[in-house]
Amino acid sequence: MPLGIYISVPFCRTKCSYCNFASDVFSNNVFDAYVSRVCDDIAKSRSVAVDAAATVEREVDSIFLGGGTPSILAPVQLERIFATLHDHFEVVPNAEITVEVAPGTLNMGMLSTLMGVGVNRVSLGVQSFVDQESRAVGRLHTRQTTLDDILRLRRSGIDNLNVDLIAGLPHQTAESWEQSLRDVVATGVPHVSVYMLEVDEDSRLGQELIAGGTRYHAHFVPNDDAVADFYLAACEQLDAAGVMQYEISNFARASCESRHNLKYWTRQPYLGFGVDAHSMLLVPGGAVRLAMPDSLEAFTAGNTSPTVTRIDSRGALEEEFFLGLRLNRGVDLDALNDRFGIALKHHEAALSELIADGLLVLDASRIRLTTRGRLLSNEVFQRFLEVAPADQPRVM
Repeated sequence: MPLGIYISVPFCRTKCSYCNFASDVFSNNVFDAYVSRVCDDIAKSRSVAVDAAATVEREVDSIFLGGGTPSILAPVQLERIFATLHDHFEVVPNAEITVEVAPGTLNMGMLSTLMGVGVNRVSLGVQSFVDQESRAVGRLHTRQTTLDDILRLRRSGIDNLNVDLIAGLPHQTAESWEQSLRDVVATGVPHVSVYMLEVDEDSRLGQELIAGGTRYHAHFVPNDDAVADFYLAACEQLDAAGVMQYEISNFARASCESRHNLKYWTRQPYLGFGVDAHSMLLVPGGAVRLAMPDSLEAFTAGNTSPTVTRIDSRGALEEEFFLGLRLNRGVDLDALNDRFGIALKHHEAALSELIADGLLVLDASRIRLTTRGRLLSNEVFQRFLEVAPADQPRVM
C-alpha cells in the first residue's frame, strides 16, 4: 500500500492568537537548520522503521506540507525537501501533492517553485473572508488578497484548491459568517474545510478568555451555541452548493476529497517529518505510531527522536471506530466484527446508548454520526473508549 508523507513546517509570519500548534515566528536563519534536519530524517526513515519493527513502502502517492506556513520557506529550501523525497521514495505519477499557503505569501517566485516541484493542490489558510475577523486574530491578509491568490493559482494551472474557514472567530456574527460562506462558494473552489474554534487554554486567546479580559478581542468571541449554529449553516449551504460534506470538518465537490487526509481517517500508512509530526505504519497484528516532540530547538539540534507506541488489535479496533466515524459514510460494523470479532462486543452497550441518545444512527450494518453527533463527536468517541475492560490494554 503506497505511503502518504506529511512534512511539518512550523514557521509563520505571525502567530494567530488562537493557535496552540507547534508553530511560531522565527528568524530566517533557523530555516536552513530545520530543513537540514528534516532531510536527514527522510534519508534515515527506513532504518527508523526497522527499529520499530515496521516496514516502509517505497511508493508514495500523497505528500502534504503543512504548518505553520510552508510558503514562507525560500524556494531553494522547498526544492531541497522535494529533491530529498525523490531520492529516497518513488513518488507515483498521479500523486496528490499539497502545500499549505497563507494568503499573501504567494509571490511569483514561490508560485514558480511550487509548480517546479510538482505541487498540484494548494490549501489556503483563509479562516475568514471578513477583514475585521482576520485582523482580530492576527492574520495579515485581506479578502482581496485571498481572491487574488485563488485567481493566480488557477492561471498557473493549479485548480485543486482548498479553503480553510473557522467558525467562532472574534467579532463573527451570523451575518458575517454568511458572507464568508457566500464568498467561498462564489470562488468555486472544489474543497472547503470548516473548523469550529476550539480555544486552547495555552493559547494567548485562551488565557485571556480564562482571565475574563479583553485583549486579543476575547470579549467578542461568539458563544458555543452560536458557533454550533455557524457550523450547521456551513453544512447546509455548502451541501446546497454541491460542496458535499464527507468528513466532520471537510466538504468537497465530486472526486475532490483530500486523498492525503483520507489516509489518516482510514488508517493507511503514512510518515511524518518535522516538529510534532506523526507517523502510522502497519505491523503484523496491529500498527505502530511514531510522534516527534514539539521542541523546535531540540529538533534542529538533532537531540530528538520519535516516541514509539505499539497498537494492539483492541487499539486498532478503537482507532477504526473513532477515525471511521469522522467520515459521513460511517463505519461498517459487520466488517469490524469480521476483523476484530469478540472485541467489538465489549462496546455494544455503549453503541446502543449513543444511538438512543441520538448521537449515532444505525443503517443496516453501517453506523454513522447524526448531525448532533458531529457537534458532540468528542463525547461520542470518549464514551466508546471508556468501556474497554481493564485487562485488555489498548497499546502494548
